[in-house]
Amino acid sequence: MKSNLTLVEQRFLEKSPQLKEMSTKLPYLIVDNFPKLGFLSALRFLEWVEANPSGVISLPTGKTPEYFIKWTKYIIDHFEEESVQDLLAQNGLTLKKKPFLGDLKFVQIDEFFPIDSAQKNSFYHYVQEFYIKGFGLNPANAFLIDANQISLGPDGESGHLDELFPDLKVDLSLRYRSPANRLEARQQEAIFRIDKWCADYEQKIRGLGGIGFFLGGIGPDGHIAFNTRGSDHFSTTRLTETNFETQAVAAGDLGGIEVSKNRLVITIGLGTITYNPNTTAIIFAAGEAKAQIVKQSLESEPTNILPATVLQQLKMARFYITEGAASMLEDEVKRYYQEGGWTQEKTERSVIQLCQKLDKFGSRLTLDDLKNDSYCRLIPHLSETTVKEVQKSIVEKIGKGMQPESNQRYYHTGPHHDDVMLGLLPHVHRLLRDESNTAQFSVMTSGFTAVTNKFVIKTLMETKRLLEKGLIQMVKFPDFFSSGYKYKWDKDVYHFLSAVAAEDQFEQDRGLSHRVVRAILSIYDVHNEEELFFKINGILSVLRNSYDGQKNPADIQKLKGMIREFEEELVWAHFGIRVRDVHHLRLGFYTGDIFTEQPEKNRDVLPILEQLREIKPTVLSLALDPEGSGPDTHYKVLQAIAAAVRQWSKEEDLSGFRIWGYRNVWYRFRPSEADVMVPVSLNGMATLDASFEHCYLTQVEASFPSYMYDGKFSKLAQKIWVEQMETLYLLLGKDFFYQNESPRLRASHGMLFFREMDVETFLKEARQLEESMEGLVG
Repeated sequence: MKSNLTLVEQRFLEKSPQLKEMSTKLPYLIVDNFPKLGFLSALRFLEWVEANPSGVISLPTGKTPEYFIKWTKYIIDHFEEESVQDLLAQNGLTLKKKPFLGDLKFVQIDEFFPIDSAQKNSFYHYVQEFYIKGFGLNPANAFLIDANQISLGPDGESGHLDELFPDLKVDLSLRYRSPANRLEARQQEAIFRIDKWCADYEQKIRGLGGIGFFLGGIGPDGHIAFNTRGSDHFSTTRLTETNFETQAVAAGDLGGIEVSKNRLVITIGLGTITYNPNTTAIIFAAGEAKAQIVKQSLESEPTNILPATVLQQLKMARFYITEGAASMLEDEVKRYYQEGGWTQEKTERSVIQLCQKLDKFGSRLTLDDLKNDSYCRLIPHLSETTVKEVQKSIVEKIGKGMQPESNQRYYHTGPHHDDVMLGLLPHVHRLLRDESNTAQFSVMTSGFTAVTNKFVIKTLMETKRLLEKGLIQMVKFPDFFSSGYKYKWDKDVYHFLSAVAAEDQFEQDRGLSHRVVRAILSIYDVHNEEELFFKINGILSVLRNSYDGQKNPADIQKLKGMIREFEEELVWAHFGIRVRDVHHLRLGFYTGDIFTEQPEKNRDVLPILEQLREIKPTVLSLALDPEGSGPDTHYKVLQAIAAAVRQWSKEEDLSGFRIWGYRNVWYRFRPSEADVMVPVSLNGMATLDASFEHCYLTQVEASFPSYMYDGKFSKLAQKIWVEQMETLYLLLGKDFFYQNESPRLRASHGMLFFREMDVETFLKEARQLEESMEGLVG
């Protein structure tokens, strides 16, 4: 398997800590993090291009290729620079001349349908922007999926998308049934035209000899291109439906799950990808969230349940993955246990895994069970007491999560507006019961991308109605439009929550409208009620004339962000936190573009540093995604916080400073990784769900859900806590909990995990990611 690795791949294999002899069905290469994944992919791509200057390439769309695109452009644009030449040589790439991509032939992988190709969230536009223009490809050599042209009839007039599919829904049952009316008859004709176009597209690709270089991501269900779970390994280019996991991932591109559920896709097939037996096919994946599907795809025999297993047909297929994405591979589990010395974490992980594998309570594991397990047998001084020692360690972690704290200053940070709540709420809530503790909350980004146009339109219409009826009295005050709107923002919060307590939906709507009016006056130059109506109508006009998923103008982004900020204030006011103690930093790297900028010192780091200096917290909490696997906002915020903490550590003695790294609905800690385990009662779960339901108004309909759960994030967080508790049931036994002397443990039905770190440990992890960014231009 090692013998068919290229020079670039061999060099990366040499530098990788992974096992050099792989037992998987396909080879794989492991890198530290997401940005390095793009670097490796770019080097391998340029290596292939030099050998195949007029070859056929097929490259991915979306967020995953960000660093592949940036590194490819950077190397080409700075090719003559000595530093770039050194970088290439260090990584096994020797190019005779500056790469030229203009002779390559390009095949677009997939596209949503129906979608206007001119929209910036279409893959057609992405390809034009980042590959045709960005890489300097020749448009004449590009085979693209232009949805606007595909459905046109012979006369060029009978197939415009907005006429054929006025609700942007395509009913594929028309392939097999008689149309019920004239419109359906036209739609049926269009579907058959699209099917014919797909067949022709397939033949064009095969006429070129097939794809020579394929680079793609892998979906949570294992999809390659839009070949979802269950796709035929011989499938060709086609118009097809998707599944929930794919729709959830696409929701961000299309403006919400409500939209993506109604979109079909045109995709090349698995048979298209493998038609050329010499194809170089690379799948890249980052983060622990992909670990399970990576394991299944690399270790399983070919099956249509796992689309990527089709790549076993290709001798030049491989996976490029981060350490997190590789973490469940049998090879990597073996390496984890065999290398680096034995640790308590390894003992805990091996014993818990054995409980899960045997489906056996920890108290019932025998010494023979341990000796017969390939990993437990590696435990030093293995004995009858080993399991009890692991149980004791876990109990100590639970004890730490129950430990009361006093006279602490907590600085809770979140990349997005619900991150702290979903990651730490039960713990935050309990600690705030001690009034000697104080807490301040800081949301790092505006979060406007999580607010749908539909929600804002509905809210503005209600605000107009209340204004017309004279039910927003504050606009009648003489100084309201000049300065009065700047005051009593906390009153909006109290008004809203009082209405929640009274179960008065009308007053809740009025409270939201109060805040929206203040926000509009903060953003726009509005001097009276007439101008306010005019401005609201203007915003409504922009939103109604926007396509789903379109990037909003900066002013509307700010309005959406301020609605999210109101939501965050509502959440923490539940627990007595003042509005002035909930901060909205609106870091500038967060722009709503598909590729966000890197954090900058003055713009993104200094605001955090200033808060650290002012608040002087004893504990800082943050979303811990050190691998940089996405959502990309998480690791970019992590960079900014790390830079601020590093600077602050030069100014203050932080020897007693604690950092809590939490994860929520996107990633999880193993029990062995966590330092602190917090019991969660049914009351704690109910508090989470009720406060989420009442306060995160823009999120209740779950327009941008996790692929793991079709519903609210609060319910997914609860599901995760329960699953984590079930793992501890297996190790400790249920009787440990329901017969415990502690009423808090008897009442617990979920468990929250997080890590506690000192400054040195945290900065070491964050620095590894920062180093991978250095020298990379935006």
